[in-house]
Amino acid sequence: MSDTPDTISASAGPRPEPIRFFAATWVDHDGGYAVRRVAVTVGSLVAIAGSCLVLRFAYEGLEIAAVGGFVTGLVAVMFAVCSALAFRHTWAGYTKRPAPDSQSALRGLLTIGFVGALTAYFFRSLTEAPGESLHRAEHETASHRKHN
Repeated sequence: MSDTPDTISASAGPRPEPIRFFAATWVDHDGGYAVRRVAVTVGSLVAIAGSCLVLRFAYEGLEIAAVGGFVTGLVAVMFAVCSALAFRHTWAGYTKRPAPDSQSALRGLLTIGFVGALTAYFFRSLTEAPGESLHRAEHETASHRKHN
């Protein structure tokens, strides 16, 4: 038996699924995991601030275009509702896998509600790598199945 990565990982158990920005460092919290968590937390907060600035420019554009109070209010409500739904959907996605068909059906809503999705990412990154608990549960289940 050689010491190639394939034989080592095959004997050690299933490979952990990588998480964006964290790779597989979430398994043992090594390889710069803490630094990555801080960077992701700060980065998502900066992205939220930038997103709010973009929305502010869009709102000012509506005011300059003089589209009227109804349209301006409708756009503000649309972004608020879509952000709330995107937050809820993103937050739920950290504890259970969403169905692929519902994920593609909600793609437009999640795009409009990008501030909510970024906010969910920020709050989750304060406690763990976003999606870590879901990946850990799946990895432990797969490891348990392999050893039994």
